[in-house]
Amino acid sequence: MVIADGKINVSEVEFIQKIAKRMGISDEDVISLFKNPQPSQPLFSEVERITHFYKLILVMNVDNETHEKEVVALKNFGLKMGIRPMVADQVLKKMEQYENKIVPAKELLKIFKIYYN
Repeated sequence: MVIADGKINVSEVEFIQKIAKRMGISDEDVISLFKNPQPSQPLFSEVERITHFYKLILVMNVDNETHEKEVVALKNFGLKMGIRPMVADQVLKKMEQYENKIVPAKELLKIFKIYYN
């Protein structure tokens, strides 16, 4: 598995498990994916892409550290989902304005609407 900052800590794993639980994925399946990564499936709707991208940002920030390698990886994943690097920059900038770096959904959608009219 490629880990952008070279390590994965307990808070990152726990966050991933919380997201997985909401999606109906068991802890065993999550651990299995860490051991045997699978290619991702394309996301088709705009809402799915925005949601997935935002979850990636939250995972990146769960350890309260943002490394340049993580930002590069995030932008690369975003590009694969059809998300422009400028959007990633704006979301990351906006996150700094909020406690725990969690941007309200309305604000997040405003950013996407600017770039995807």
